[in-house]
Amino acid sequence: MMEKLTTGVDIQVPKNFYSGATYVVGESVAALMKNGVQAFHRTVDEKVAGFDLTSLQWAPLVLLASGKASTAAELARCNNVDTSTMTRMLDRLENKSLIIRKRNTADRRVLDIKLTAEGRRLAEKIPAIIAESLNQHLRGFSREEFDTLLILLRRFNAGEQKPG
Repeated sequence: MMEKLTTGVDIQVPKNFYSGATYVVGESVAALMKNGVQAFHRTVDEKVAGFDLTSLQWAPLVLLASGKASTAAELARCNNVDTSTMTRMLDRLENKSLIIRKRNTADRRVLDIKLTAEGRRLAEKIPAIIAESLNQHLRGFSREEFDTLLILLRRFNAGEQKPG
């Protein structure tokens, strides 16, 4: 299959990169990305350990502070965990006085989650730690390599969409 790049160059694009016969556990693009994400989370976890937080705890704080999520179900989806796991995590955050849960007035089945003042204070510190950790993992990349990585990851993520 030929694909024309934006530069106007024709390239050969294989239909499939993997087969069951040649697949090597731990060496696929997905496994390498997962390992990278796990390594990144370990790096952030080390840096937030002084705040008594883990990745399953700091990520919801950042999502709540950014307005990207406000319920256990939304937080679970964003963190790729089931709702019961997120509920237990929210119990821990509530016991640390970092969040409060209030019944939603429009839908009494839903609990809205808000940061406390202390939760917001911690959540405001975490983006700088995330940036520092990302930069640590990207050390040695050129600007061009970084830009290419972003393009390739976006293309890979777009592959989840079913062909039309």
